[in-house]
Amino acid sequence: MAFSFSVDRLRFLRNRLRDRLWVKPLVVCLLSIATAFIAKLADGSGLMAFVPEIAVGSLETLLSIMAASMLVIATFSVASMVSAYAAAGSTATPRSFPVVVADDASQNALSTFVGSFIFSIVALTAVKNDYYAAAGLFILFVLTVFVFSVVIVTFVRWVDNIARLGRLGSTIRKVEQAAEAALRRRRATPWLGGVAAQGKPCGTAVFAARVGYVQHIDVAALQCWAEERQARVLVAALPGTFAAPGRALAYIRDDGGDGAEQDGEAVAAAFQIGRERLFDDDPRFGLVVLSEIAGRALSPAVNDPGTAIDIVGTLLRLFVLWNAPSKEVDEQVPLHDRVEVPEVSLRDMFDDAFTAIGRDGAGVVEVSVRLQKALRALAAVGDTEMRNAALYHARLALKRAEMALAVDEDLAALQSAARPPEAAA
Repeated sequence: MAFSFSVDRLRFLRNRLRDRLWVKPLVVCLLSIATAFIAKLADGSGLMAFVPEIAVGSLETLLSIMAASMLVIATFSVASMVSAYAAAGSTATPRSFPVVVADDASQNALSTFVGSFIFSIVALTAVKNDYYAAAGLFILFVLTVFVFSVVIVTFVRWVDNIARLGRLGSTIRKVEQAAEAALRRRRATPWLGGVAAQGKPCGTAVFAARVGYVQHIDVAALQCWAEERQARVLVAALPGTFAAPGRALAYIRDDGGDGAEQDGEAVAAAFQIGRERLFDDDPRFGLVVLSEIAGRALSPAVNDPGTAIDIVGTLLRLFVLWNAPSKEVDEQVPLHDRVEVPEVSLRDMFDDAFTAIGRDGAGVVEVSVRLQKALRALAAVGDTEMRNAALYHARLALKRAEMALAVDEDLAALQSAARPPEAAA
């Protein structure tokens, strides 16, 4: 039980560290300092008689060049990344910022440049103070050439990446990847490791001590608390829910089925509350962000229906993925049988994804036609619940488009796309 908790909690904390730009550079800086001193270990070994002699002047020159250039490149990389982040927020949506910041290629490049600068400064200082003997100088020279090679390769790859970072297409792909990861995780564990909630929640309500979004639920901690008190915890607020006064996070019920008069502070502490929604455990948030990008593209100021059409295709892929059968669910054994968790509402997911597009794209015939085709496709491949949700939004989008489109030919094309295949035949 403790192992399960630690893995889930560490995953959440690891993803939070990925959003901090200082983490990787700090780690690489510490490794760079350690690497500069590792070369000293060679002086106490038998390499002294075998390694060639390295001129101190040549090594100092190489380290000086690296120190001067790496500081400039690191400063340039930070400026480029900040510019890309600003572009992502202005062209897509501010909610896409976390996935752009978490770009591994840019963080790795910045870490490499900063780490190389620290390595060259530390190594140059040590060389000028005669810290190394002949063997140490040779090992330091090899390490310097290796670091310089890594910098060159990283810079070339980073230039290709920074040219795309912050662009609208790249941002959409990153949001799609984040949404897909969240959907796969929830598809594999629809009840977050607990058991399915039965009926309406009842018992003693537990409320949040602060206002914000539920970002993560420590189900393992809830299980431990429930086992100690012979109670059951019924989760009422899934990740992504806005916690406010009067909105219960969970309900406590004893094994007899009655409300348990128990201290709910520990239960409330298992709910991570923050100011912003996160992609990790909230599959609906990715759909919301994609819908916001499409809504901005359809605004009169932008007028980019092609991006909205691209988003409709992206949403279609994500819902097909959600509908695909999962073997992991069939083979899953509940780890936390005292914690009841409701499933994500498919109707709410459709509302998040298609309401804004159907409203803002009602007057654009190409967007309306593509939306009708996508919803009809989902109605054909999904189960009853998905079919009903898809047909509802198809009818709603058609009704809005019929009120917005004034050209008869546009209406005819839309109505033809909205017609079921058997009716069209």
